[in-house]
Amino acid sequence: MNDTPSRLPLNRTAILLLVLVLAVIWFVPLGWRHLLPSDEGRYAEMAREMFLTGDWITPRYNAYKYFEKPPLQTWANALTFAWFGIGEWQARLYTALTGFAGVLLIGFTGARVFNAATGVFTALVLACSPYWNLMGHFNTLDMGLSFWMTLTLCALMLAQRPNLRPSCVRGWMWVCWASMALAVLSKGLIGVILPGAVLVLYTLIARDWALWKRLHLVSGLIVFFAIVTPWFVLVQQRNPEFLNFFFIVQQFQRYLTPEQNRPGAFYYFVPVLLVGFLPWLSLTVQSVRHAWRQPRQPNGFAPVTLMLTWIVFIFLFFSASHSKLLSYTLPIAPPIAMLIGLYLPLVTRDQLRRHLAGYALFFVVAAFAALFLPRLGTARNPAELYAEFRVWVLAALAVAFVLTLLALWLNRRGEGGVGATARVGLGSLAAFGAGWLLLATIAGTGHDVFGRLSSGAPLAPAIKAQLAKLPPDTPFYSVGVLDHTLPFYIGHTMIMVAHPDELAFGVSVEPQKWLPTVDAWIERWKSDRYALALIPPPTYDSLVKQGVPMQVIARDPRRVVVMKPLDDAAPPADAAAPTAPAAPAAAAAPAAPAAKP
Repeated sequence: MNDTPSRLPLNRTAILLLVLVLAVIWFVPLGWRHLLPSDEGRYAEMAREMFLTGDWITPRYNAYKYFEKPPLQTWANALTFAWFGIGEWQARLYTALTGFAGVLLIGFTGARVFNAATGVFTALVLACSPYWNLMGHFNTLDMGLSFWMTLTLCALMLAQRPNLRPSCVRGWMWVCWASMALAVLSKGLIGVILPGAVLVLYTLIARDWALWKRLHLVSGLIVFFAIVTPWFVLVQQRNPEFLNFFFIVQQFQRYLTPEQNRPGAFYYFVPVLLVGFLPWLSLTVQSVRHAWRQPRQPNGFAPVTLMLTWIVFIFLFFSASHSKLLSYTLPIAPPIAMLIGLYLPLVTRDQLRRHLAGYALFFVVAAFAALFLPRLGTARNPAELYAEFRVWVLAALAVAFVLTLLALWLNRRGEGGVGATARVGLGSLAAFGAGWLLLATIAGTGHDVFGRLSSGAPLAPAIKAQLAKLPPDTPFYSVGVLDHTLPFYIGHTMIMVAHPDELAFGVSVEPQKWLPTVDAWIERWKSDRYALALIPPPTYDSLVKQGVPMQVIARDPRRVVVMKPLDDAAPPADAAAPTAPAAPAAAAAPAAPAAKP
């Protein structure tokens, strides 16, 4: 049904070897970085609390009810903590598994819907695209959502292949309905609204009315509601306030109003996708043009039209939203990769040579620009940190440059045929893609020079040592700030004071669990026999001037952690307390690369 060469670029053993190499690069670095605020710390802490309390129905964050998102990823993370212990790589395992599975899934679908060459190249494109690779290594909800939505799309396309047995069509459609249900349990109604809207638009554009007869609507809806309904019923029974907050506030007001304070221009996601698919930019226009010319299947189904509708609608949907974050458009990455994968087997050696030469030059220019990274230093993020990060960036660019030269050499050898018009082979593209995969991996690992500090992890040993000396029910206050990562590293929830932040709903339904003002906290603090508190440095300085009894046990540029002096005569100043080993003064991490909606 298309003019893409169907020849398998490599034998099955070589492809299996590539998958194993990808798995090593993909999974080994999971524990090499500290958790970043806010998403990574938030979802890791929610899973830790679920695992320790044994309450698998009511999600909690910092011991407050937290109904912003459904619990599928929290369940998965809590299970990994139960099986492998509590830690950083365990917190990222579900995200990494869904990202890796997404690569295999889109490759399998490309091979079955189109041909083997398309499948292999599609998987290569997605795995080596920075957007998918980086998001697959951060503990956010969007990768899990994207996998289940991708499975919805892929199962639909697999079910609509011509000449399938009825039982095969039904099986794939049940997978489609089940994956939509799991998408809803990942992030809410968009898991069914977006695929449903795409399906309606597709049938209007393609005039493929017969498709609806093959959707197995009745049995599919039974599968969907059998998976989705139990948790919603149970959580509503235990929490009567759930439905209004989850559906009205979080699902509709979040999209329609700017209350979440995540604004962005309509073109917000354009640079996201440009950078996210940077290795393949010079081929995207040709890829879309080639895909547009693909004929329908004999049964009238048009998989390329469906993918283009999916890409355009979801992109426009989130572009129109009042709340925008980098990872929102991640579900369109797999079909974009397949459109490029359809075209890659048609690229000639001469075209690839120009493509690779351009990127080799790009890496040289990027390395020169990286030399000036320390100039970005500020009081909050000192130049010394950027200088340390520069080493990682230069190493990453060097590896990518060398592998691009290897790709040029393999291409020059005439792999895949004779003459400049011969089709490219997988080896040269795999070397080039590996360069980008390692670039993101190395530079992402180096970002921990910032992440170590923003996580608060260097303070954890001193805090945990002090907690070990105190009664288990010792209160730990968070005064005027919500720290997303420190509770996970110290293994202790905190009582919110004055500023509930995103826990506003939780404190509204359980007001007895927080203190609404700093004055109320001071009164409580003075009456406590044992207590700890996390305080921002400016607030701490103000409290010292008021004579509030405090003893510092750990601090960094963002946090001061104090305890109620066991002896009221103990001085409140820093000199009276040891500090945790910390990084250079004034250091802090830049904004996290991904966050939740």
